[in-house]
This record gives sequence, C-alpha cells and structure tokens, in this order.
Amino acid sequence: MKRLLYVTIVITLVIFAYFESNTSTAQLFQKSPPALKLGDAMPANLFVELAKAINPSVVNISTSVIPQGRAFRDPMQEMLEQFYGIPRRRSPQPGKPQRMGLGTGFIIREDGLIVTNNHVIDGADIIEVQLTEDSNKQYKAEVIGRDARTDIALIKIKADVKLTAAALGSSTDTQVGEWVAAFGNPYGHGHTMTKGIISSKGREIEEINRLPLLQTDASINPGNSGGPLVNSKGFVIGVNSAIDARAQGIGFAIPIDEVKKIIPQLEQRGSIRKGFLGIGLGDIDTSSAQAMGYEDLAGAVVLKVDDGPGKKAGLKQYDIITDFNGKKIKNSRDLTDAVSDAEPGQQVKMKVLRGEKSIDLTITPTERPSEKTLAKTFGQQNDSQDDKNINKKSNTPHNLGAQVSDLTNELRSEFNLNSEVRYPIITAVDRGSIASQIGLRVGDLILSVNKIEPKNAQEAIKAFKKGQNTLRLARGRGLSVLTFDLN
Repeated sequence: MKRLLYVTIVITLVIFAYFESNTSTAQLFQKSPPALKLGDAMPANLFVELAKAINPSVVNISTSVIPQGRAFRDPMQEMLEQFYGIPRRRSPQPGKPQRMGLGTGFIIREDGLIVTNNHVIDGADIIEVQLTEDSNKQYKAEVIGRDARTDIALIKIKADVKLTAAALGSSTDTQVGEWVAAFGNPYGHGHTMTKGIISSKGREIEEINRLPLLQTDASINPGNSGGPLVNSKGFVIGVNSAIDARAQGIGFAIPIDEVKKIIPQLEQRGSIRKGFLGIGLGDIDTSSAQAMGYEDLAGAVVLKVDDGPGKKAGLKQYDIITDFNGKKIKNSRDLTDAVSDAEPGQQVKMKVLRGEKSIDLTITPTERPSEKTLAKTFGQQNDSQDDKNINKKSNTPHNLGAQVSDLTNELRSEFNLNSEVRYPIITAVDRGSIASQIGLRVGDLILSVNKIEPKNAQEAIKAFKKGQNTLRLARGRGLSVLTFDLN
C-alpha cells in the first residue's frame, strides 16, 4: 500500500513538472509582437491606378547602327556556324541601318525631353521613340546630353501629339520596405509593369555606377533599362539601371535626387562639368602595401604626369594619392570620382605618399576636356633624350640573375614610357635564376632598392646586398614590392 502511494506521488509530480515546464516554455516564446505604426490599408486598385497614371509618360526606345565598310566577323561565331550547324548570319550591308537594342525612357517635360540610361543609347547612330506599344509611329530622337559614369542620358523628340510628363519625387525620403512599381520595355514586350518593394538603399557598386543605388525586388529585365521606378504615390524615385544576374529579385535603380542634380548640366552643355588633373592612374595591391610596411595602405598610383594641374601642383610619377579634398582614396576609380566631383578652378588639398614620405599638396583642377581633345593633346610622347653615353646593360650582383639598364629612347618606345621617366629598368631575367623565382619581369621599373631610390642603373646595382632585400617596382598599372634573400 505504501509502495502504491509512493508511485502515485511520483507520477503526480512528473505530470505537474511536465505542465509547469510547458507553461514556462509557452510564457517564454509567447511574447507580443513589436508595436507597428501602420498607416491606411493599401487600396486594392493601387497598382491599377499607377499603371493608368504612369504608362502615358513611359516610352519604348529602339536603337540602330549604320555599318561602315566591311562588317567584322567574330571568329568564335564562324566556328559555331561551321562545326555546330548554327545558321549563318548575314553580314550587315554597309550603309543599311541594323537594329542594335531596345530600352526604355520616360518623359519629364511636355516638350519631349526624355530621361533614359546612357547605355541604352551608347553607340547608336539612330534613336527612335515609340509612345505606346500599339502605335506604329516612331519618332526620331536627338541626344541632348549624356554621361557614362552616372549612366544617365537626355534625349528629345518633336511629337505631333500632347505628351504626358512624369512627376519626379524624392529618393531621399524613400524607405526600405516601401511599395514600388517598375515600368519598362523588357525584351521588347511593350509597356510592362512589375511591383515589389525597396529592398535596400545606398548600394555602392562601383562596376555599375558611381552613385549609390536603390535596390528593389520588382522584376527588372533587359529592356527595362532607363524606365522609371515609381512609389505608391505616383512619383518617380529612381531610374531602372541594372540587375544582379546571379540572383532573382535583385534590381538596381539610380536615385532620382541624383538624376535631378545632373539634368540641368546635361541639357545646357551636353555633359557633366568635371574636374581634371592631367594624370594617368593605377593601383597598388594589398600585398605590396604590406611589404612597404603599410597594413592599411590604399590609394591611387600616379603612373603618368602630363602638362596640366597635376604637374603644376608638383605631382610626380609613382606618387600614391591617399586623400583628395578630404576624402580617403581607396583606388584609382575612387580618385577619378573624387576629381570628377571637384569644382574646376577651386583649390583642393590632397595627401601624397612619395617614397617613404607623406606630403601635402594643393591642386587646382581644371575642367575636363572632351575625349577627342584628351586623345590628341595628352596621347603624344616626346622621347627626345640623347642616347649617347647611356649604359645599355648592367649585371646585378649576388647571383640575382637580372640585367638592369638605363632608359633609352628605344626602351621608352618599346615599353610605352614618356620622356620624364628616369628610373632604371629590368631588361633581362635569366631562366631559373633568383630573379625569375621571385617574379622579376622584363619591363619592371626600379623605384627603390632597400629604400634607396636609384638615379641610374649603376646606383640600383650597388644597392643590392647579401641577405634580405626589398625591391619596389613600377609594373603595368600599379606598384609591386618584392622581398627576397641573396647569398
């Protein structure tokens, strides 16, 4: 009887513990959701009304090129046609327009001014605009202004009908999670609308655009480029620009506030007023920076100094610009953007690493010339240095296995170096040598050997020593540092 009573007590305690445990667990997870500040319910016909309001301002853009002379044939395409039975494409006839691509734009003014992406019209000889997908009429468009780095272009048509302009809103006020609709001409399917939300703001993707982008999961496909991204109030908050091809539901739009800033310049002068330094740029890799003793060194390497603001300010070849106008410079593209944003004619401070020293310089950017002017003015080289009495070949000590030479006009021409370059150059590397093993290459310019900056080949050779050596080189589009031992 006592045993039965004992068992009953144990069972009761177990049951009590079970319910108590579940009650505690339930209390642990059954918390109230966070308080949400919700507005009015979304109207069921919201996107229906958006389509009616926005589509009249959206246009389809088609571009064509006029082949000149004999058309180029892609060797890979030739191979596919021959070996895999792919139908042979006819070569375009010279002088006959060939369709190049499709895109989208939207009217921002009733006189026919249209915003689109620069890449939609880039390279086109003929630009045609279709106002509605059921219209057979195409209006020839004139390019008013364009800018490749921001990927924005203005075109204009003279229409014989009244045009509807889209209302430009503010991308600054846009919030993550906000409903948006994307309008465009995907794959030539005429006026198409997709919906989604703002997934993120301020996406910095240098390969796509120099402006921080809006990210959305509203479907954006080829052909949507240049179309408007619209909020639930019917305001344009972005220009559809690109997608992440590796994923689904990741599209990007250029914020409309940034677009509104550059529209006046594009319309008035055809381009954006940009700063210019007159220098050629490259980059320094992380391993080379660490070898120089800088764990976090970043910057743009000056590879060339032409006549211009850079030369007047005292910039020298292979300087590393680490700060420009108060902005930390990570690489050459970073500096290009910072210089472009600088107001021509106004002084700018910059920090430069020259060899082992950090110096401050003041520079006054000028306005960037046209690309044709740049190619004509700064593309020429003047190699007038006399070749007499120049040592053409020098052997390195301690079995390094490389030849170091002073520069001649012939070497400058071979390695595309201007007359201002005075550094010794590697002209030969023995196979299987230490130089070959550490990665020395013909054409490397020697900037320093063991922190000694040589003025000629002989000084470079004397600077090598037994034991550990550090070699700082100018190579291709940047700087490299090699550390190695010599016996």
